[in-house]
Amino acid sequence: MNPFTIREFASSFQKSRILLSAFELDIFTAIEETGTPSHQIAANLHLDEHACERLLNALVSLGFLTKQDQLFLNTAVSFNFLSKNSANYLGGLMHTNHLWNTWSHLTQVVKSGASAQPAEINARGDDWLVSFITAMHDRAIKQAPQQLANIDLTGINSLLDIGGGSGAFSMEFVNRKPTLEATVFDLPNVVPITESFIAKEGFANKIKTYTGDYTTDELPGGFDLVFLSAIIHSNSLEVNQQLIKKCYGAVNKGGKIIIQDWIMNNERTQPTAGAIFAINMLVGTEAGDCFTEQEVTGMLAVAGFSNISRIEFDSGLSQVTAQKH
Repeated sequence: MNPFTIREFASSFQKSRILLSAFELDIFTAIEETGTPSHQIAANLHLDEHACERLLNALVSLGFLTKQDQLFLNTAVSFNFLSKNSANYLGGLMHTNHLWNTWSHLTQVVKSGASAQPAEINARGDDWLVSFITAMHDRAIKQAPQQLANIDLTGINSLLDIGGGSGAFSMEFVNRKPTLEATVFDLPNVVPITESFIAKEGFANKIKTYTGDYTTDELPGGFDLVFLSAIIHSNSLEVNQQLIKKCYGAVNKGGKIIIQDWIMNNERTQPTAGAIFAINMLVGTEAGDCFTEQEVTGMLAVAGFSNISRIEFDSGLSQVTAQKH
């Protein structure tokens, strides 16, 4: 890596901030199909006219907008994904904007060891929560078909999707096996959001919800499969051990548990996406982390599970499967 590459890498945040500020200010929604002058955009969004025009020019330079006769226009891609007037609007991108705030404190977090986001997930406000669940849904609904494709559902008639958020993975399980009885378990202020996504996607009579907090409440029982996607990285090793013991009690004899998450090598350096995500947990949670295969298999074995196996996707994400005999 040469000095130019290092400087370019170090300054890459500038392009990200331009896009995120434009998204946060709702610039792309404010631009009319026939084009809008900068002074009108500034007036409609209550922005400083000079500053707004400079931001718009930067968005043109980066390829998010075009400019013709002093009128600014969305590109087809920008309108499709960044304007609220599009059915494909990426509302979950606001979560990335929220991450900016916590990541900005990384230096102090490394000095102190204290999270930049001390509040629990159910105490961060509705705006944060909705954007977080939306971001997770946008990602999961696209990834679920490939990630669940090779899971053997023979003999699996009931599913408990722990911390299932929008229910995106439950939806794909039901798509794969329409007779499957799926239940999403999540926090009291998450479940209403879950139910809105379930209804929106057409699964209102196919997926149930169950309200609870897995750190304090017992899980409902009688399931053939317990599924935890992107859950264990939010917790400490100790909390995860307790959770997996509860999962053992929730699974029928002969049933399975599947943990889908970043599973690290023993040096915690690979996969790269997992090493970066561990930093996200460092700045954003009290004790979250990305765990090694040895740690995950150890937690499963202590809880009583056996026949533990692991597959890794091209993205670096892994699935660890175990059975209750």
